[in-house]
Amino acid sequence: MVADVCASCGKPLPARAGRTGRSSVYCSAACRQKAYRERRQNAADAGAGVQGLIDDIGRRVTDLVPQPASVLYSGVTELSASVARLRRVARVARDTANDSVTQATVTQQGTGNVTPTAPGENVTPEPVTQPSAARSALTEADFAALTESHRREIHVHCYRMTGSYDDAEDLVQETFLRAWRARDAFEGRAGARTWLYRIATNACLDFQRRTARRPQRYEPIPGMNHGTGEPPARLTWLQPYPDDELPSAEEQPEAAAVSRETLELVFLAAIQHLPPRQRAVLILRDVLGLSAAETADALGLTVASANSALQRARPTLRDHLPGRRADWRTAEPTDAQRTVLHRYMSAAQTLDFTAMTDLLSKDVTLTMPPNPFWFTGRDALVEFLRPTLDPASPLFFGHWRHLPARANGQLAAGGYVRRPGTNVYRAQVLDVLRFDADDRIVEITSFEPHLFPAFGLPLRL
Repeated sequence: MVADVCASCGKPLPARAGRTGRSSVYCSAACRQKAYRERRQNAADAGAGVQGLIDDIGRRVTDLVPQPASVLYSGVTELSASVARLRRVARVARDTANDSVTQATVTQQGTGNVTPTAPGENVTPEPVTQPSAARSALTEADFAALTESHRREIHVHCYRMTGSYDDAEDLVQETFLRAWRARDAFEGRAGARTWLYRIATNACLDFQRRTARRPQRYEPIPGMNHGTGEPPARLTWLQPYPDDELPSAEEQPEAAAVSRETLELVFLAAIQHLPPRQRAVLILRDVLGLSAAETADALGLTVASANSALQRARPTLRDHLPGRRADWRTAEPTDAQRTVLHRYMSAAQTLDFTAMTDLLSKDVTLTMPPNPFWFTGRDALVEFLRPTLDPASPLFFGHWRHLPARANGQLAAGGYVRRPGTNVYRAQVLDVLRFDADDRIVEITSFEPHLFPAFGLPLRL
């Protein structure tokens, strides 16, 4: 649902007059800039202490009005975002506080004299290092509020590095814990972003050394017609990323760090073919726009080594992307594509196999990470789908309903199935769609449903 009034002044929004793309939530550039300044001020208040976030939530609660409904919806949406942000701050504060207790316990248990003491001698060991003034002045809650302002772009960075939403969640927490332990090296709020990117990148590199993931090729399954096309790359860890978690240009004008172009699944899959260090260099240089010197410093390399890694990474990335940029890079989804999405959902709901077939490109590809199923070409995919959509078939899967979604800058559909003999629609699959120049579906990437809540989708209907 989109509010039909300005989120800043409450006046009605102007008619869209056939325009496509993301709907604005502000009636004018002045309101957009005013809201942006308010968010920056709220972020600055929160950075000075967690009390700023609490006060902000209090203000939002008192500003709520029950009528009109669109204004109430807009206010509750903003309040929910603030509460979610405070929850994340509280979680980071809790984890850093627990980490402080653990580190203190380990230090106490591990201290001792190198040389033995005389019997009965009572020696109180002194700590090897003394906490700095900056460290002692920064509480867990204040630190959490400071890092929260960078959480989304650090999360996106970890997602690019790993291709996994779940792993990115864990790595953000690991980044903030590492930052807390090294907080005495933090030289001021102005450098927080670069400092956190350096810590996050190295956390991702450590993770990739532990997991040693490498893209493979899908293998044929005996007795299954996969089509005549070449088996696509198989990345069992690949997961989608919800668009709602990305700041828009209205929220963050410097949002190059979260560019949707470098979050599309085709790009994400291609970049996973790079060795981890080359991947890190390419992201820091070509995506985040860091200089060669900044990149080298973040990774502990010489400038020459960082430049060499970038020179090797770029052609490898090109080799794993479609030949033409237009074959994979799409702009904001068009009205025609949204129509295809709704026809796709309707065809599944009505079990209209013919309508479903008409929406598919002749060269359509379907993959289902982490599962081993894959199909290249419409004929093979149709052969697979036909019995699952036929109530008379023993392979009939059930009745479907879908909800629209957005993932990685692309249109998606959350699919729910009611199995024969049941009366509840349960989350089954998230289909992320890519379209060809004729607005036919040319690629379907089907993901497991455990991430539905991250997309604002319920687990059952």
